[in-house]
Amino acid sequence: MIPTPGAALLFDIDGTLADTDPLHLEAFNRSFAPFGHSFDRARFVRELQGLANVDIAARFLPDLDADARMAVMDDKEALFRELAATEIHAVAGLFDLLDQADAAGIAMAAVTNAPRANAELILHGLGITSRFKAVVIGAELPHGKPHPMPYLEGLRLLGAQAEHSLAFEDSRTGIASATAAGIATIGMRTGLDDAALRAAGAVLSADGYDDPALLAFVADRVSASQIA
Repeated sequence: MIPTPGAALLFDIDGTLADTDPLHLEAFNRSFAPFGHSFDRARFVRELQGLANVDIAARFLPDLDADARMAVMDDKEALFRELAATEIHAVAGLFDLLDQADAAGIAMAAVTNAPRANAELILHGLGITSRFKAVVIGAELPHGKPHPMPYLEGLRLLGAQAEHSLAFEDSRTGIASATAAGIATIGMRTGLDDAALRAAGAVLSADGYDDPALLAFVADRVSASQIA
């Protein structure tokens, strides 16, 4: 079937396309240890997950000037890319969903707060770079997530309408961004549980893209039987 005009799927990258949070956690701990910071999984989810690097640096490296803060963050991201080079694995069911969306002619974009080098590494590592008509980087806009601007930009680049589109996110900041842009959002349970994702504004949550409830919601959102 022909998709509803303006239908689109928009995906966060880290923790949504691939479960990269454990790699980020390791990179943060190595990079921030000299500054007296240590993060377990719960603290990572609570204080780091989904936030822009400039905000993380301002909070945890207040004694450094702006350039020094970002140098630490750049080192952290370089370490993440080193770890991720051989450790990127897609969330279950992702490739089948992308295949079905492509077959239906539904436009797709990736929308992330991650640096472009990280985004490109993950998309390339998963072999899905060509699937996305646009890749929106929060740091390249006046506002990143949780501001709605990244998702509004994704809609603009795709020529899509929020009411016919759907976002996939794993963090509170990402869900806030997508829902503020008027996009119904499914939470992926790679870091947060169902209750936390729904409390943040997700319409439902799933462990993977092969979840029947997720697939039914996608089919309904982009208008009947296009993905099922």
